[in-house]
Amino acid sequence: MSPKKARSKSITEYIHAAPKEAQKKLREMCACIRTAAPGAKESLKWGMPAFSYRRILVTFAAHKHHIGFYPTPPAVRAFAKDLSKFATARGSIQFPLEKPLPLPLIRKITAFRVRESIEQDRKWKT
Repeated sequence: MSPKKARSKSITEYIHAAPKEAQKKLREMCACIRTAAPGAKESLKWGMPAFSYRRILVTFAAHKHHIGFYPTPPAVRAFAKDLSKFATARGSIQFPLEKPLPLPLIRKITAFRVRESIEQDRKWKT
């Protein structure tokens, strides 16, 4: 058995430890999410970079052939038409490593999650 890789402690460490071919895209993804969710708390959840206010907004991860983006099932459903050329599952989207990231779409999906989060939190306060 090979020794277990040390777990990253920050998003920067995570990106640095990712395969070389994914690092640039991970940095782009991170910058894009920061723009769409200013002030979001950055951390690692389940070993993946995560952005959250009171709840997790989005997470993402490097895989062998794609970047996985996890914005929750309602967000994937809300953008189904825009996501038709990507592999999706209930709460995830796969962006192939060999293609440019759809940054405007990632920004829109993240902004949707920010609005959704604020509205859900408002419901609890009334």
